Amino acid sequence: MTEIIGVRFKSGGKQYYFDPKGTQVQAGQGVIIETSRGVEYGECVQANTMVEDSAVVQPLRPLVRIATPKDLETVRRNHEKEERAFRICQEKIADHGLDMKLVDVEYNFDGNKILFFFTSECRVDFRALVKDLASVFHTRIELRQIGVRDEAKMLGGLGICGRPFCCCGFLDDFQPVSIKMAKTQSLSLNPTKISGTCGRLMCCLKYEQDAYEDAVKRMPKNESFVETPDGVGTVSQVNLLRETVKVRLDDEPENPRCYHNCEICVVRNGKGKRPEGYVAPPPEELAKLRKVTAPPESEEDRLSAALANLTLAEEPKPAAPAPEEGSEGEKRSRRRRSRSKKPAQAAKPQGEEAPAKEARGDKPRTERPARPPKPKSERPAPAKEAKEHAESVPAQEGGEGQESIKKPRRRYRRPRGNRPKGEGGAPKAE
Repeated sequence: MTEIIGVRFKSGGKQYYFDPKGTQVQAGQGVIIETSRGVEYGECVQANTMVEDSAVVQPLRPLVRIATPKDLETVRRNHEKEERAFRICQEKIADHGLDMKLVDVEYNFDGNKILFFFTSECRVDFRALVKDLASVFHTRIELRQIGVRDEAKMLGGLGICGRPFCCCGFLDDFQPVSIKMAKTQSLSLNPTKISGTCGRLMCCLKYEQDAYEDAVKRMPKNESFVETPDGVGTVSQVNLLRETVKVRLDDEPENPRCYHNCEICVVRNGKGKRPEGYVAPPPEELAKLRKVTAPPESEEDRLSAALANLTLAEEPKPAAPAPEEGSEGEKRSRRRRSRSKKPAQAAKPQGEEAPAKEARGDKPRTERPARPPKPKSERPAPAKEAKEHAESVPAQEGGEGQESIKKPRRRYRRPRGNRPKGEGGAPKAE
């Protein structure tokens, strides 16, 4: 494993690997690098990373130092010198009458070398031009001829898509583009439509080439003999993006029909003769090839469905159904109601409650005099209290010798009021 850092010398340029020599460099920092052309200033785009030895070309150039404010000031002054050198070089080219177009000027970081980039359609003898430039700048002069693609990358601009050039933005290297790619993608072969600003085929043709090549393997060729849900016919047009084909049916050759790739069965791929002894399947078998698709919902259908869901959400929930007669739920409800009633009220007849109250002389609880509660030792036991209370209740009028009313046994409860009681805990008669 080898430790490297990635450095670019121009915006959108190629990334180069260098040896950091143990220095930790962050992405976005300026660095001073030793290159084959001397000491150069670049920008770190990849921090310290360990890569395989096979991924780098040994020996790696070392990192000199991280750029200081003084180095940044030197870079700014070099950019100002480049503008002056560009104007002077254009004047010299016009004086010598050379057929060349100056594209860019680049100063070395140390300022001891100037590099001029130009384009030309033919070879140019610029020896006299170099002498004149050297007499003006008193430093090393180098003229380099570049192609039209490199010119577009240096100058920048906007493509026909409205975005900045790919080569100026993120492409490190130029990928080879051929006219075969345009044919595979069924594009117009008009040079003005498939060429970029540089005059060469657009680099973006390479982006989608893999997807088109994969679609070509799955789609039939033109003039293929296929079976469709409506009969047999010949393919007249292929749409790779939508994966659809137009077929001229043998029964209706004047009206081609469009089918999806999954709705056809290829009998002969490409142009040729129909297979000997071929018999078309019956219409019932061909109808099974048809792709069943749900019709697209309109805006009104979606709005109606949304309103229906909203109405169902606002409706109250229906009440639980009443238990059937004699069902287990009805029995449980009856048991709960019987437990909630007081035992005394359930056992008393409706017409016997008033005479018992008159005999005891009970008064409303609001009129009972206040009386401190008895101690626990004087309170009768629950069973004894119920027995004495039943014996103290007199019989009803006109029923002399009639047995007294026998009340059911009830649980003992601590008295809540201050009712006056007689001996044994029975209510005291007035």
